[in-house]
Amino acid sequence: MGKIAFVFPGQGAQAVGMGKDVYDALPHSRAVFEKGDEVLGFSLSKLIFEGPDSELKQTVNTQPALLTTSVAYLEALREQGVQLDYVAGHSLGEYSALVAAGVLSYEDAVALVRLRGRFMEEAVPGGLGAMAAVLGADREALAELCRSISEETGSVELANINCPGQIVVSGSLAGVNSVVQRVKEAGGKRAIPLEVSGPFHSSLMKEAADRLAVELTRVTFNTPSMPVIVNVTALPVTDPEEIRELLVRQVYSPVLWQDSIEWLIADGVDTFVEIGSGSVLTGLIRKIDKTVKLININSLENAQAAW
Repeated sequence: MGKIAFVFPGQGAQAVGMGKDVYDALPHSRAVFEKGDEVLGFSLSKLIFEGPDSELKQTVNTQPALLTTSVAYLEALREQGVQLDYVAGHSLGEYSALVAAGVLSYEDAVALVRLRGRFMEEAVPGGLGAMAAVLGADREALAELCRSISEETGSVELANINCPGQIVVSGSLAGVNSVVQRVKEAGGKRAIPLEVSGPFHSSLMKEAADRLAVELTRVTFNTPSMPVIVNVTALPVTDPEEIRELLVRQVYSPVLWQDSIEWLIADGVDTFVEIGSGSVLTGLIRKIDKTVKLININSLENAQAAW
């Protein structure tokens, strides 16, 4: 049998009502939601279960909500006694992966991502930054187009390398709009502006990263129980201090998701288990390699039937 990797979703996967089934059925999962409410000092669980959606979509809320839901489903899966080899997470999901590997406690992680969300929202005034999903473009050609536009119009960079044919760009509103208009120069079919509250994973997030760096120094980082494939390098990391440093860089660096999955597959991973709301990562991994086994843990039923 090949190796197993647990993967955790980031922003965009949120949905009102996520995790309610494991909250109702499993004491260990319920305890995760209750601990989140306690740490943050407000009823995060009520917002997750009841909405409104507009409030859940705010980055400062989305990040702790998704982390909490992923960890609650992870607790449901732990009851099955699954042995795994690697963990990885997409952007915010990297914090869920670090909890799964024992690097961060859930309590520290949920407090950190609440702050991370706030710092990211505050880094760029509303309306000045943007992101867009580019479909069908060549990676190097798109990177060159971004460099050209950054010199002429306004900063724009590759932000998420998600899978073949799907790359997200991020930066100034003028820069991103220019990519949307000129996408065919990079071989792209079209570009879709995203509903986000800031230009995430771009150099415009440097101020947020600096603020987060201060908070990360106050938290204990443990040696992971298994290697974590990190967004910034798409390589396994086991040194706690290196993980801390890479979390700072992650805020303003591209998420190398496709590269991460390709590295895992090359190392013998043939089963990917997405843990948390939705199935975004499952769809991306399928576009990277159709032959791997994909398991979604986004419901109590799935958690109990997976193994």
